[in-house]
Amino acid sequence: MTRSNQEKYDTVIQKNTYYFVNDSFESEYESHIVLIRDTLLNLQREIKNVGATKELFVKVIMEKEIGLTSLLALTGVSNEFFKRIITLIRIVDDQELSKLVLKEKWAGTNNTDTKEWSDDKITALIKNNPSFSKGIINLFFEGSTVPFLTRTIPTFELKKLSITKLQFELPEILDSLARYKEKGSYSGKTETNPESVIKKLLKTLNVNSMTGDLKDLVTNAHDTKRTMDFIIPNKTHPKIIIESSYLKTTSSGQGDKSKTEIAVHNLLKKHYPEAKFIGFVDGIGWYVRKGDLGRMVAAYDDVFTFHADEMERFKNFLIKTLDREHMGD
Repeated sequence: MTRSNQEKYDTVIQKNTYYFVNDSFESEYESHIVLIRDTLLNLQREIKNVGATKELFVKVIMEKEIGLTSLLALTGVSNEFFKRIITLIRIVDDQELSKLVLKEKWAGTNNTDTKEWSDDKITALIKNNPSFSKGIINLFFEGSTVPFLTRTIPTFELKKLSITKLQFELPEILDSLARYKEKGSYSGKTETNPESVIKKLLKTLNVNSMTGDLKDLVTNAHDTKRTMDFIIPNKTHPKIIIESSYLKTTSSGQGDKSKTEIAVHNLLKKHYPEAKFIGFVDGIGWYVRKGDLGRMVAAYDDVFTFHADEMERFKNFLIKTLDREHMGD
């Protein structure tokens, strides 16, 4: 017999478990946490005896099953961010950084291989290639002093790559706790969204812009239209339509995203043929997925990144494309 909506509603309210708990998994994972804690306590004792030396940390990550995990826990570096750094090191050609991490002894010569390494591959390399392990520790000891990294990595994350994080000093432990606690809040701040740079430039140039749906697409292509990041100067007579896609990691959805943008391009050319469709496509996620990137950029009339040179080119593009009426006073 079919239950009423009220009965179904009451079921959710009256039989709510509040938080899902898988007892066997919780027990297993608690053991994992305890193992990390004990590994760190042993490491702290050794540091008191012999000091925070590179040799000690190399030994820990090479010989301890969760050595790298413990190192990341101590410094507050997430596993995802660590893998992004390894990918970054592999694909860029910076002499000082390469020398610091002993890149030539573990990265190989195939610079076209931009696929992100798996956890298993990194773990195996740590166990079997001392140069890779030494390079990782060098990165954690001195990474914050490498000019390329100081220019590339946000200060919030860069601060974690310093010898001070490895000495178990209370101020640094508290700093790591504070950064860990505020990570979600930090990531959610508008200022960490690259689109804020576009907004700032538009404001500086007094360029009128809107966000949202274009009227003709709502009317004629409701199922395939999408919300636009920037519509300049307005939704009625758009001259420039901007979509921003900054990816810090890769995902299987990138191929679908490029297909979507191509479909949007076709709609815009049909309903707003005079408008320029511009893409801001940037981030290591696109850099390492060149096949998807090739399809993505084909959707736009022009593509910019958030590099200083590109922002200047975008500024000149706006000035050239827009008349004074649409740029304020």
